[in-house]
Amino acid sequence: MSGADTDSDTIRREFGESVNMTAGELEGWLATEESQSVGQKKDGAAESTGHESGRRIVELLHTKKADLTDDDLAHMRKVHGYVQRHLAQEPEHEDVETSKWRYSLMNWGHDPLRGGSGGAEG
Repeated sequence: MSGADTDSDTIRREFGESVNMTAGELEGWLATEESQSVGQKKDGAAESTGHESGRRIVELLHTKKADLTDDDLAHMRKVHGYVQRHLAQEPEHEDVETSKWRYSLMNWGHDPLRGGSGGAEG
């Protein structure tokens, strides 16, 4: 196994630890008003960065390991980094269940009210 293969395995493992929603759950979530109400939008964009990432995550969850590209792996790494940073910013004095913090994380495939992974598999 080469270093690149090991790195790929690490990225996929971390992505799987971060994304705890299934493709179907994430697709359903992305169709809600709550999902579309959060996140930063690039100048003139109709869709937030997180919402766009969520659509990409759905595609990645449907992609076989052997078919992952370097660009796919880069996005998987980005997702893991975002989720880890955002989890550290949990609001102290807010109802987490209906918080923008949770909604934003869910756009990235992670529901903080659910433990463990569940969406990204091998």
